[in-house]
Amino acid sequence: EAILPASEQVRTERYRTGQRIKVYLLEVQHTGKGPQLIVSRTHRNILKRLFELEIPEIYNGTVELKSIAREAGYRSKVAVSSLQQGLDPVGTCVGLRGIRIQNIANELNGEKIDVIEWNPDPAKFIACALSPAQVVSVEVDEHEKAATVVVPDHQLSLAIGREGQNARLAAKLTGWRIDIKSQSAAEEERARVEIEEPVLLQPVEIEEPIEVEPSELEEPAEVVSGLLLEPELETPLEKPSIRFAEEIIKPQGVGPDTKGKKGKKGGVAIKEGEREGIKPNGMLRESEMFSEEYEGI
Repeated sequence: EAILPASEQVRTERYRTGQRIKVYLLEVQHTGKGPQLIVSRTHRNILKRLFELEIPEIYNGTVELKSIAREAGYRSKVAVSSLQQGLDPVGTCVGLRGIRIQNIANELNGEKIDVIEWNPDPAKFIACALSPAQVVSVEVDEHEKAATVVVPDHQLSLAIGREGQNARLAAKLTGWRIDIKSQSAAEEERARVEIEEPVLLQPVEIEEPIEVEPSELEEPAEVVSGLLLEPELETPLEKPSIRFAEEIIKPQGVGPDTKGKKGKKGGVAIKEGEREGIKPNGMLRESEMFSEEYEGI
């Protein structure tokens, strides 16, 4: 006796009492009542065991199963390669008029199976994995492990598949992330990249540097808060103010008791009005109009 959990059952299958089906032994659990068997109908290895039962070359090791991608009940992809020179691995698995692959599909209730030849070149393997769609070109990025596939415009829906099933199975089969684009979209993107590509300027070498004297450089204008201001002009020289003689010439030493008389030391007395450099008639003396420090003005 074995247990087939609901998680290991195919959604499109209905099981009846007394029905004979093939299952894959997934796990053996040891319990107090003895060993308990857990089987599966959705595991991908059930497809591998069915190939070994139906195809003698796979059972003997002449043809090797490289990879399997499966969505139980809908579609599967199988990559095979031949270890014997001159042996077609795909033809061997399909059989005469497709009898071998048909027996495996009937055991899985009509599940579609695509047999693909494995190739060590990632670009060619990805192109084969997207069959039955035709591929124009494949660009691979080994560092990111991603591939960009260009297909004809009328083949885009076929390459993607219903709800992305074909592209999803191809990605699982190859182990690469696949981005599918139509041919027209790829050409438009390539043209846009060529237009937006910047032009690289060639560097120019200067043989002899030009030296500029500091005196020839103009003083830059000051930039304050985004405004361009002209350099400030120097403050103009102030005009010398003319001072009168009476403000400059100090009165000679005349005591309070020397008005109109000769001093004891022989000094000449100066009258009241002349003491300040003014003649009695109110006119300045010519010798006293300007002092020596203003002779040049």
